[in-house]
Parts: sequence; structure tokens; C-alpha cells
Amino acid sequence: MVDVRRVKLPGVGVLHTFVTDDGGKVGVIAHRSGHSDLITFADEEDTAEASKVSLRLSEDEAHTLAELLGGTQITESLSALDQVPGLSIDWFTVDYEDHIAGQPLGSLADRGIIGLTVVAVVRGESANPAPSPDFRVFPGDTLVVAGSPEKVAKAFNFFRTGELIAKPKTGAIGVPPG
Repeated sequence: MVDVRRVKLPGVGVLHTFVTDDGGKVGVIAHRSGHSDLITFADEEDTAEASKVSLRLSEDEAHTLAELLGGTQITESLSALDQVPGLSIDWFTVDYEDHIAGQPLGSLADRGIIGLTVVAVVRGESANPAPSPDFRVFPGDTLVVAGSPEKVAKAFNFFRTGELIAKPKTGAIGVPPG
């Protein structure tokens, strides 16, 4: 397990650092204003090879980086499930303009999307497994869903727009039967 050191920076925010196996240091300054600084530097600062890199991230960029780094472990552990025919597991990150933002999750089955499950809602550092229909979804939340690829796409469209994709009727003009 990695040992993370946390230091309060009065008037600024919090600095989190850890030492890597190769002797480097990685740090994140979480500013009170919402943005973050990602920094890396050599463990031995008085060496000739000491180098420092700093990158300023907006709040959204910091969340994206965290999702990418954390999502890798989740994706790797679920990779075996991706091999199951007809099953898709995907993540939907809620944006401010999405229909579902600020709304209760509701029941997808009541909306005609049967055979799809919201496995969890990830909010910040915590997961809310098997959320109830009255669980309110907020921007920044990530919905983990499982179902057929077609139903996942239908649910994602609903989360974005509030509209369900109508399935073409067999025999309709321009739609071949079957």
C-alpha cells in the first residue's frame, strides 16, 4: 500500500504526496478554489538530476484524471465480464446539461428499458452499489450500468436527453421485416 502524506496549506488547500518505488515524489495540491496542481519531483532535491514538473488542472480535469487512474483498476478487474456475449458494462459520467442531472435515478424498467441494471453510482471517493430508484444523481456522478449493448446505448441516450430511442416497427415503410 502506498503511504500518502497529507499537509494542510493554510489559505491554499491541502497537499498530498507519496514517494514512488523509483524514488520520485508525486504530489497534488488541492486548492480551496477547486483547481488542483499535479506535481512531480525527485526525492533528493539537492542532486544535480533534481527535476520538477507542475501541471495546473481545473476541477473537471482533476476529476477526469482521477477517473482515468481509478477506472483502470476497475476496468481490469471487469475485463473478464466483457468476454460474456451480449453483456456490456459501461460508465456514464453525468454532466450539468444531462437530463438525469439533479434527478432521482428512477426505474429504467418503468421507462421501457428492461434488462439493464444500474450497478452503482460512483460519487467522489465512494460507490453507492445497487442504488434505489429515489437515489438522486448529480453532475460528476458516474453511473455504472450493465446490460446488452443496445440497452446501454438506449439508457445513455435517456440519461443525456430524457428521450427514449424508439425501436422501429416491423413492416414500417423503409424498415425490412425481421
